[in-house]
Amino acid sequence: MAAPSIPSHIKAWVYSEYGSAVDVLKLDQNLAVPQVKEDQVLIKVVAASLNPVDSMKMRGFLKDCDTPFPTVPGHDVAGVVVKVGSQVKNFKVGDEVYGDMVEKALNHPKQFGSLAEYTAVEEKLLALKPKNLTFVEAASLPLAIQTAYQGLEKTGFSAGKSILVLGGAGGVGTLVIQLAKHVFGASKVAATASTGKLELLKSLGADLGIDYTEENFEDLSEKFDVVYDAVGQSDRAVKAVKEGGQVLKIVPETPTAAVFVLTSNGYFLEKLKPYLESGKVKPLIDPKGHFPFSKTVEAFSYLDTKRATGKVIVYPIP
Repeated sequence: MAAPSIPSHIKAWVYSEYGSAVDVLKLDQNLAVPQVKEDQVLIKVVAASLNPVDSMKMRGFLKDCDTPFPTVPGHDVAGVVVKVGSQVKNFKVGDEVYGDMVEKALNHPKQFGSLAEYTAVEEKLLALKPKNLTFVEAASLPLAIQTAYQGLEKTGFSAGKSILVLGGAGGVGTLVIQLAKHVFGASKVAATASTGKLELLKSLGADLGIDYTEENFEDLSEKFDVVYDAVGQSDRAVKAVKEGGQVLKIVPETPTAAVFVLTSNGYFLEKLKPYLESGKVKPLIDPKGHFPFSKTVEAFSYLDTKRATGKVIVYPIP
């Protein structure tokens, strides 16, 4: 098979100062295609998904460790390998892959992310796309599913334990519910969401849906082995955990707050592949969360409402 022709310049979304997407994110029609290092592959990007950390980074929340401007945002990518570096062993041109492009988002950000026609990614961060998933579904998963899975592992979660998920209808929460129930074997899964989303929680595997507009989860008589806080309510979360149990926080409520930080790796995606291929764990994309590449700014505005159910996707990328 002839190697695909790779352009020298591409379209990408770029910002050169901190602020909201509406104010700082611009489409660069003529950006040099990234160079491929020996441990990287070049991907023709098919779909990307947005995460709150993308917005935090753009607003300067990580400026103490950030890369120099200009920045192409985006962690999650799904696409096709068009070129491989000299040391790459596991992928070849034509492979359909997906991954979270940033190994450690909160302390080693990346300058050139996934919101571009082409992007270069370290081999170790990628996995082959499960055959039963579309590129859009695959792009929705890497950061959120690894955060969900590694977070549960960090708490020592195991079969027979109970868990309360704060933010059960969000990008990470929807996956924590499914993993806790269908992979880890939780005895009970409770989760918070707004009124209209309680049925969704149950369909994902929650035994108890708590309407946060009607009741305070910390007032429940029942306490839980683990509280997985995907919202940033740690002061309340500690009141819902059993003695000897654990609260896991993934949202930094202040720039210095201690939170669980994901280490992204294709190994985890490979490990979770059987659950994705069997349908035990399903990607969830907000019905209003599909935005074409030209509407990436609007996609960020929707993400920033914090009302998305599941994930917000950018597709197609030209």
